[in-house]
Amino acid sequence: MSTIPRSFSLPRTAALTCLAVLAMLFLSLDDAPGAAAAASPGKAAPAATGAPAPGAGPAPLAVTDPDLAAMRDRLVQEEIPAQIALDARQRRLIVLVSLTACQTLDGLEAQTAAALDAGVTPVEIKEALYQCAPYIGFPRTEAALVHVNRALATRGIPLPVPSQRTVSDATRHEQGLKVQKSIFGSAIDAMRASAPPRQRPILRDHLSAFCFGDLYTRTGLDLKTRELLTFCIIASLGGCDSQVRSHVQGNAAVGNAKDVLVDALTLCLPYIGFPRTLNALACVNAVLPEPAQNN
Repeated sequence: MSTIPRSFSLPRTAALTCLAVLAMLFLSLDDAPGAAAAASPGKAAPAATGAPAPGAGPAPLAVTDPDLAAMRDRLVQEEIPAQIALDARQRRLIVLVSLTACQTLDGLEAQTAAALDAGVTPVEIKEALYQCAPYIGFPRTEAALVHVNRALATRGIPLPVPSQRTVSDATRHEQGLKVQKSIFGSAIDAMRASAPPRQRPILRDHLSAFCFGDLYTRTGLDLKTRELLTFCIIASLGGCDSQVRSHVQGNAAVGNAKDVLVDALTLCLPYIGFPRTLNALACVNAVLPEPAQNN
C-alpha cells in the first residue's frame, strides 16, 4: 500500500506534465557547456572560440577562409617576427595598444594571455592600456579594459593591480610639464606662450596635467616604453600626422632609434593596414631622414 496520503496524489495529466519537465531538464543539462567533460572525467572541455594569439592554434577563420588565414599567419607568425629586433615585451605591449587604438577588441583577451605567457607583468599590461586614454579617449580605453580584465581574472590575477601613481592633485600639472619639457624641450614653452586664451585649457592645462602629469609620471613602464607606445597608438589611429611627427621627435629625444620605430610600424602593419602604416612611416622619414646613399 502506498504511504502517500490520497490527498497528495496528483491527477494523471499533472503527473505527465511533471515527468515531461524533468525530462527536458535532464536533456538541457546534457547539452550544457562542459557537461560532456563532467560526464567523462578524462575528456577535455571544448576550446573557447575566437581569434587566438599568434602561435595559439587555428582560429575559426582557418576553417571558413583558409586562404586569408594562411596570408595572415605567414605575415604575423613567420615573416614579421623574423624581420624585427623588438623584444618579446615590446612586441606584446605594442600589439595590445594597437588593437586598443583600432578598437579590435575581440583579440584582446588572447593577446593579454600571450603577453602574460611572454613574461609581461599585469602592471605593465594595465599601464600600456592606461597610456592609450589621452589619445583615444576614456570610452575606448575602458571598452578594451573589459577584455583585458577578463583575461587577467581568468589567470587568477587579483584586481586592481597596485597603483603606479606618483603625483598628487596639487603636483600633477607641475610634474607633467617637467616631463613634457624633458621630451620636447623649448618647443613646449613656445607653444604655451602662443596659445590663445580660449585654447589654453587644452594646449596648456589638460595637456600638461592629464596627458603628461597623470600618465607619463607613473611607474610600471619606463619613459622610453611609454613614448614608443604613444607613437604606436597615434600611428594606429590614422589621420594624426602632425602628432606622429611630434612623437617621432619625442622618441628620438628619449633614446628610441629610428630602427625601433620602423620595427614598431612593421609589427603594427597587419593590425592597421598599409595606409596608416605608410603615412606614419612618411612621418618617421620626414623627422629622421635616411642617410644619403652613395651611388
